[in-house]
Amino acid sequence: MDLETVDAASFGRSLRGVGVNLLCRDVPAVARFLGNCFGLSVHRLSGDFALVRHGDALIQLHSDATYGAHPLSGLLPENPPRGTGVQLYLFGIDPDMAVLRAEAAGGTVIEEPRAKPHGLREATILSPEGHAFSPAVPA
Repeated sequence: MDLETVDAASFGRSLRGVGVNLLCRDVPAVARFLGNCFGLSVHRLSGDFALVRHGDALIQLHSDATYGAHPLSGLLPENPPRGTGVQLYLFGIDPDMAVLRAEAAGGTVIEEPRAKPHGLREATILSPEGHAFSPAVPA
């Protein structure tokens, strides 16, 4: 499927498994962060929407305005961090390299890279809006 040209209905019907949808104040800024910090590919970028690919996984970024009638919109905090309580792992991405790029990409390192008892070397980096991303590789 060509992510640049697929229509919304066909794309929606193609989705399987677990989906990740992040609500963002500034979709282009979060998309740039994910591309610049973690090397993820960004598709269909607009002010209101983007598709971000990591391997076979897709993350959808939606602007707050696209959720105007959704029950979640009234629960969004005015200030970051927005993603407290959710940690999004990006397996196969070198945490040491991501941490080196984080600040320039607009992120904040809250956990430096280290080997954990569960067999991964990982770090945790907040996006400009406060979503927690953890690049991780086998330790």
